[in-house]
Amino acid sequence: MTTKKPMAKRMIFMLICVSILLGALFGFNLFRAHMIRKFMASNATPPATVTTAIASYQTWQPQLSAVGSLRAVRGVSVTTEVAGLVREISFVSGQEVKTGQVLVRLNDDADRAQLASLQAASELAQTVYKRDKAQFGIQAIAKAQLDADVADLNSKKAQVDQQAALVAKKTIRAPFAGRVGITTVNPGQYLNPSDAIVTLQAIDPIYADFFLPQQQLGQLRVGQTIAVNTDAFGKRTFDGKIRVINPLVDSATRNVQIEATVDNHERELLPGMYADVKVDAGSAQRYLTLPQTAITYNPYGATVFIVKPGQQKNAQGKILPVAQQVFVTPGPTRGDQVAILKGIGEGTQVVTSGQLKLKNGMPLVIDNRVLPADNPNPTPQEQ
Repeated sequence: MTTKKPMAKRMIFMLICVSILLGALFGFNLFRAHMIRKFMASNATPPATVTTAIASYQTWQPQLSAVGSLRAVRGVSVTTEVAGLVREISFVSGQEVKTGQVLVRLNDDADRAQLASLQAASELAQTVYKRDKAQFGIQAIAKAQLDADVADLNSKKAQVDQQAALVAKKTIRAPFAGRVGITTVNPGQYLNPSDAIVTLQAIDPIYADFFLPQQQLGQLRVGQTIAVNTDAFGKRTFDGKIRVINPLVDSATRNVQIEATVDNHERELLPGMYADVKVDAGSAQRYLTLPQTAITYNPYGATVFIVKPGQQKNAQGKILPVAQQVFVTPGPTRGDQVAILKGIGEGTQVVTSGQLKLKNGMPLVIDNRVLPADNPNPTPQEQ
């Protein structure tokens, strides 16, 4: 009995020591796990600041784009056929003139005097012909004399017509209605044949010439609506219609020339201007769109980062959303926008800038104070 009591005491002591040791070990593990969690929390991935947009449907009118130039329906450089001294200028630079309106008169005094002389000779030949015709009626002269009189009369009349045409050429008229340009010709100046006097342009309406690839021919037809704008008038557009489709395709470029008539009743468009042409082709289409900056392209395809609910809190205790990368199928583009054919749905919140530093699960701070361009019809900006 005496031996058993010390053994029991030693066993109890050993059990107490083992319990203390196990408790200490368990407590250490709990402490270590707590410190690891604290360390991991202090070293969590910092949130990335991004901008976002909501994917939404828009209606697009399919358009063909081309660069062309404007050309007058009628345009000439008015010249003179004959030499002469300028006597009178009957127009003002920039004036609208009518068909047949006198522009310039050359000195024609000597020509008119010559015309008067030839008219007198023609009248005399006419008188001689009438007298000899009466003489021939009574067989007083031979038929040969009468024939000579007829030939002389016709010759004199031809000379009169020739001189009258020369006199008429000394008065230079507008061949058609339009607007004259700036002239440097002055009264008293001597003009040689083919010397330019002034340009004359008929600009209402005006033609727009442009080229499109042959594969787009099936989308073109005469009478199709076009919109024209130039950098001279900002975003303002001018309406027109296709007038002619060239029946010949350029074998070097495989492009076809298109001629369109553009309304220019205010006469603001001028020949030679650069023109940006949009041709409405087909019926309107409805697309889910995003800014083009939202798309990231890599060897595996096109991707976007969408915004998903997260678990990490910021310093204010707010739960931050996270990024999730998804593959999408982009479609046609228009301005700053791109159509999304597959991959996301309407109402999806998508990252539009700052996505290059993102990876799946990274927390996000959304700041939409400055957004990337999202205009379907942007215009160039000059800095």
